[in-house]
Amino acid sequence: MERFTLSGHHVELAPLAAAHAPALQSAADRDRSTYGHTIVPADLAAMEAYIDGLLHDAERDTVVPFVQLRASDQSPVGCTRFMNVIWWPGRDRPAEVEIGGTWLAADAQRSPINTEAKLLLLTQAFETWRVFRVALCTDAANTRSRDAIERIGASFEGILRRHRPSAGYLGTPGEARDSAMFSITDHEWPAVRDRLRQKLDGSTRA
Repeated sequence: MERFTLSGHHVELAPLAAAHAPALQSAADRDRSTYGHTIVPADLAAMEAYIDGLLHDAERDTVVPFVQLRASDQSPVGCTRFMNVIWWPGRDRPAEVEIGGTWLAADAQRSPINTEAKLLLLTQAFETWRVFRVALCTDAANTRSRDAIERIGASFEGILRRHRPSAGYLGTPGEARDSAMFSITDHEWPAVRDRLRQKLDGSTRA
């Protein structure tokens, strides 16, 4: 798939590149206390390897990785991506995607940036690619992330046991985690879109 940029008033999702590594590491290091269940590289070498891996996967059309740029100053404040891109025979666009691999610098969390980023990604998935389903997944122990996903309007589908590698400073290296699975379908998208727009409008007025 061709690389593309998604632009909003608060955030710009631009194609991730190796050159973003130093600024992303600086953003990650401002406060790492919320990365208990999230893969966020701990040093520059790890960040460079993390980006290299994502770019390799992007070449195989299995992920679409973005750097999150604060719109006001174009500074990198985190990453997000489309992942587990599923293709059906007879379609030239994905049929299903997952939004994940998301992290933000501490000073960008609980701001309009995250809400608008989700709105941009979901709009791309449902209105450009015309997917049938968008999945969202988090560590079952990550109650903060689960609450945030539910606030978007995603439906809880259940727990997949020992599903993905444990991650974050609260995780256990080499162990498997349980994953809480959520989704939004194309039929649910209009209501979810309206909810996100209302949240975004309220946060902007505030």
